[in-house]
Amino acid sequence: MGTEIYARGVFINRCYDELNLSQPDTVKEIHAAYRKAGADVLTTNTFGANRLRLSAHGLEDRLVDINATGVRVAREQAQGRCWVAASMGPTGGLLAPVGKLTPGEAFTVFREQAEVLANAGADLFVLETFARMPELWQAVRAVRAVCDLPIVACMSFTLVGPGQAQIEGEAPEEAARTASKWPIDVFGTNCSNGPRGVQHVLERMVGVTDMKLAAMPNAGLPQMIEGRTLYLAAPEYMAEHARRFVQLGASVIGGCCGTTPDMIRQMRGFIRSVAAERRPVVAEVVEKSAGVPQVQVSHPSEKSEFGKRLYSGKWVVSVELDPPRGVDAVKAVEGAAMLQAAGIDVVNIADGPRAVARMGPASLAQLVRQHCGMESVVHYCCRDRNLLGMQMDLLGANALGLRNILAITGDPPKMGTYPNATAVFDIDAIGLISFIQMMNRGLDFSGQPIGGKTDLLVGAGCNPGHFDLDLEVGRFGKKIEAGAEYFFSQPVFDSEVLWRFFERTKDLPKVPFLVGIMPLVSLKNAEFLHNEVPGMQVPASIRRRLAEAGDKEAQRRVGIEVAREALREMMNHPRISGTYVYPPFGSYKAVLDVIDVTKERRA
Repeated sequence: MGTEIYARGVFINRCYDELNLSQPDTVKEIHAAYRKAGADVLTTNTFGANRLRLSAHGLEDRLVDINATGVRVAREQAQGRCWVAASMGPTGGLLAPVGKLTPGEAFTVFREQAEVLANAGADLFVLETFARMPELWQAVRAVRAVCDLPIVACMSFTLVGPGQAQIEGEAPEEAARTASKWPIDVFGTNCSNGPRGVQHVLERMVGVTDMKLAAMPNAGLPQMIEGRTLYLAAPEYMAEHARRFVQLGASVIGGCCGTTPDMIRQMRGFIRSVAAERRPVVAEVVEKSAGVPQVQVSHPSEKSEFGKRLYSGKWVVSVELDPPRGVDAVKAVEGAAMLQAAGIDVVNIADGPRAVARMGPASLAQLVRQHCGMESVVHYCCRDRNLLGMQMDLLGANALGLRNILAITGDPPKMGTYPNATAVFDIDAIGLISFIQMMNRGLDFSGQPIGGKTDLLVGAGCNPGHFDLDLEVGRFGKKIEAGAEYFFSQPVFDSEVLWRFFERTKDLPKVPFLVGIMPLVSLKNAEFLHNEVPGMQVPASIRRRLAEAGDKEAQRRVGIEVAREALREMMNHPRISGTYVYPPFGSYKAVLDVIDVTKERRA
C-alpha cells in the first residue's frame, strides 16, 4: 500500500493512513488494482493507524475515522470478491526494558485500533512487520480481547551474511514454536529481505510447527534511483518464489513493500500450477467410488507395445518429437519416420511445453501412426482443461488406440505465448494419474461406471535435480501410489545427481525409469540451462570442456560426446529401463549419434 501511494506522487512526509479521509479515491484505486489482479484478500490502509504513530502527525484524534474509513473503502472495492483484512503494524515505539513503552501500554494502543477495525466490518486481521515477538503478542492479545476474527500474525526477520544465511534477533524456529501456542490462525513472515529471505525463513519454520504458515515478501531490497526508492524484482521472480512457498507448505501467500498488482497477478498464475495437489477432489471421488463394481484391470504389458517392451525388461529408447506451431506437420511426421528407421522404440510428443501453443499432441500422434505406424507417448497437461474436458479427451485417445499417456501438471501460462490465458489446474499430475487408473477400472471421474474400461498406460515425469529434493522425492512416491506405470526424467548431466535420487527413493516400489539425456550444443546453451532453468545442473567440468573446445562446431561435438559418456555410465544401472533423449533444437542426427552407445542394450 505504501509503495503504491508513493508511486502516485504522495511524499513520505505525509501520513499515508490519513489518505483514507483526504484522498479516498487514491486508496480506492489501489485496492481496485489488486482486486482486478486476482487478490483474494485486500489489506486496509491502516498499517500505521494506531494512536502512537498518528500522534507524530497530530492526528491521534482522527483514529476512529481513519480506521473505520480504511475498512469501508476496502470493502467497497472488494465488491464481494475479496476478503478485507484489517492491517495493523507495530506501535512505532520500543517495549521496555529496551524502550519506554510498557507491555500494558502497547496492549491498550493495539486494542483501541483493533476495536475500531473489528466494529467497522473487517473479515480478518493481518498483524504484519513485527520485529519482536513480545510486541506481536500484545497485538494478538488486543485483537482477541475485542473479537474472534481470524488472525494472520507475521514477523519480519533481518537476514545477514553470505546468502542471507544468518538472522539477527529472534530465530524463526523459536518464533514458530512460541506462536503455535497463541490464539491465532496463521503464523508467518513478511518483508524479510525479499523472496529469498522469506524462503529461507519459511524453510526453517516448516519443520517445527503444524500451524498454517504465511509468506509475504517485499519485492527484493529497495534501490535508490534518482532520489526515488524503487523495488526492482521482476514479477516472474516474485511469482516463481510464490510457487516455491506453496511447495514448501505455506497456506497464505502475498507481498509486502514494492509488490505491484502485476506481481500479484503473476504470482496467482504460478501458484495455480501447484495448488491443485492440495485439493481433495481425488480423495473424495475415490471414496465415493469404493462400493461401485469394477472390472479387471489390464497389466501394463498388455496395454501397448511400449508397455510390453518396458515390462519385459528390454532396453527402451524414446525421443521427444516437437509438435509444429502451425498447421504443417510434415517435418515432424518425417522426423518420426526417420527415428523409426533408426530403431527408436517410441516418440514422445509434448503438450504445450513452456506454455507455448503448438499442435495438440494427440493429433500429431495420430498423423505419425498413419504415416509410419510408429507408437507415441502422448503428454497430457492439467493446465488447460477442466475435469470434464480431460475425461472426454482421454476416452477419445483410448478409442483411437493412443494408449501411452504421460501425465504432467504443466507450466504456468505466463511462461509462454499467451501470458494472460487462464490456467485451469483442476488437478495436478498426481490427481490425473489417479483418475486415469479409475478409467482403467471402468469408472469415470465422478466414480460412476463407463460401461467398459480404458487401457491407458499412464506415466509421469520427475526431476532428480530438483532444487527441493525432499519435495520431489515425496511427489515421486505419491505418483507411484496413484498408479504411475513408468517415469521419464528431466535431463541429467551429472550421474551423481541421479545416484542421489535413487538412494532417496530406494525403498519405494520399482517402476520402469527412463533417464533423460540432452546433448548440449554450445557453452552458451550449457550456461543458460545451468543458471536459468531450475533443476538443470551442468557440472563445471562439462562447462569447462565446452569452453576449451573452440568454435561452435567443436562445442557441438563435445556436447554429443558428453551425452554419450553420461548415457554409457547410466544405462547399466539396475533401476534404469531406458533413455528419453531430448533433441537439441530439433536435431535428430545428434540424437542418433548419442544413442549409438546403446546398441548392445537394445539388441
